[in-house]
Amino acid sequence: MTIQDVKSILNADVIYGDGLMEQEIHTACGSDMMSDVLAFVKDQSVLLTGLVNPQVVRTADMMDIRCIIFVRGKCPDEDIIELAKEREIALMSTSLRMFTACGLLWENGLRGEG
Repeated sequence: MTIQDVKSILNADVIYGDGLMEQEIHTACGSDMMSDVLAFVKDQSVLLTGLVNPQVVRTADMMDIRCIIFVRGKCPDEDIIELAKEREIALMSTSLRMFTACGLLWENGLRGEG
């Protein structure tokens, strides 16, 4: 599945990363606790979160997460967007709640484990 596929499934808006949409995604993780992301996420993943702070991008960078999706319509500020640009991590926002967004991705074949 590509980031573009995830965007379509979640009816998400791209905040940054129009040029990254063809990157492959193999797994997904939904969490607001970055310690859980560090403990359980595998490479080439998408992260769904309601947390909007720079630590989300830093954690994503450490774990080779290719895309961060902010749920519940949340949008990052310019500092977070700049950090994502520096690290080439796509950012999107969806109005869906995390449970619904994760369920839709699961239903379309994206799993939590590679």
